[in-house]
Amino acid sequence: MVDGLQEEPGHEGEQGATATDPVVARAYALTIWGIALGILIQAAATVVWALAIGNVQLLKDGIDWVYDVALYGIAALIFGRDARAERLAAMAIGVVLAVAGLHTLYDLWDKIVSPRPIEVWTLGVAAAAAIVIALLVIAALWRFRREENPVIKATWLSSRNDAISTTGFALVGLAARVAPVRWPEYLFDLVVAGLCFQATWAIWRSLRRGAEPEAAQPGLRNNPQTGAAGGL
Repeated sequence: MVDGLQEEPGHEGEQGATATDPVVARAYALTIWGIALGILIQAAATVVWALAIGNVQLLKDGIDWVYDVALYGIAALIFGRDARAERLAAMAIGVVLAVAGLHTLYDLWDKIVSPRPIEVWTLGVAAAAAIVIALLVIAALWRFRREENPVIKATWLSSRNDAISTTGFALVGLAARVAPVRWPEYLFDLVVAGLCFQATWAIWRSLRRGAEPEAAQPGLRNNPQTGAAGGL
């Protein structure tokens, strides 16, 4: 998309506190584009399958992928631009995670008010696919888990949440199928919502830490944190 991955001449040492190594930036840009496109394909396939068989629960699972597509899509489009754009992208990702947490709480309320029957085979296959994708995403982003760039941190926290929530939901869902009670599934919904809100808080704190050095230097020019990103 954008090109180069080099520091601007004449501005050495003026980058923000979250400047990213060019090699890491290039690898992250390629990785995040691959993740965004892969999840979009998965979401579309799940929705088409659900519509073909008329399964409302499976359709909801497919639509839920929109959060991941939005999150990784924002990161892929914005990463490598200037520091202000990356902070805005991280903020948008934090909002997406907060909305996902609120949606989880709403879905919990809906489950309690209108209990849903468990369709073992169809939802089991969908859950297995979700687990595989979540583990592939967290494996792809594992090398970036220590980076302080707010966009990288936001996507890493999201991938961590997905790996925990999708695996947990599959295991809790299996227990719910054989148990006469549904409270384990409801309890896990609360845990997932808490993870979303915790990730939003962590992103906000990261943004505040990055803004403090700039506030102390009012004349600082907004340079690209990674330089320009390499063409994909």
